[in-house]
Amino acid sequence: MQRDSLSLVQLVPNVVTILGMCAGLSAIRYTFAERYELAAALIIVAAILDGLDGLLARKLNAATSFGAELDSFSDFVSFGVAPGILVYAYALNGMAAGFGWVFVLIFAVCGCLRLARFNLSRSATDGGMIRHFVGVPAPAGAMLGLLPVYLGLAGWMDPSAIPVPVALYLGGIGLLMISRLPTPSLKAIRIARKHAIWVLVGASAFVGLLFLQTWATLVITDLVYLAVLAVLSMRRHAPRKS
Repeated sequence: MQRDSLSLVQLVPNVVTILGMCAGLSAIRYTFAERYELAAALIIVAAILDGLDGLLARKLNAATSFGAELDSFSDFVSFGVAPGILVYAYALNGMAAGFGWVFVLIFAVCGCLRLARFNLSRSATDGGMIRHFVGVPAPAGAMLGLLPVYLGLAGWMDPSAIPVPVALYLGGIGLLMISRLPTPSLKAIRIARKHAIWVLVGASAFVGLLFLQTWATLVITDLVYLAVLAVLSMRRHAPRKS
């Protein structure tokens, strides 16, 4: 039976989702204004809010099918559209005949397909816990897709000078999102109690580095994640011992 009223607390996760969508849309706006640092930062904020809204929905017992669909639409804007536009404006706009836009479309479409597949498999959990994702999740794909921007903002390279490799990289990340590669889920990672203190210390150090050397820290984080994906891929395709 449908209720005539809702508790204000039940709306909190949806409000956070809307804030994440606004961050993604604002990232597009600031990309057009060539304020690339702010645009990239807003996509990161959207990723943080994306993790927060699901957590709040579970903790407040406010998970709804409406909220799940709203979250997918928000994710597509923030992690499918906004990163592609930012990478295009920052590094691909100079490609002949606008060819770089093709790879932006590939990235965005793959992000959309990734989210659609996740929606269909959302109920396929083991004991209520997803052991791993199939393909790179959309927020992680957005962070990986922005690696050329991070490299440029860190001053390590000029991605606009090598638009073809950047375009191919962006398209490759899109394909990773729709791949069948099992990727780790933080929710399923278990930490021994005796090691919990070191996880907290490491998290504190990571946050500190983000404030001190934001873009360099994000570059290293992306490279570590790519290395993890490479190891997982090699293990998956390694011949099994009989």
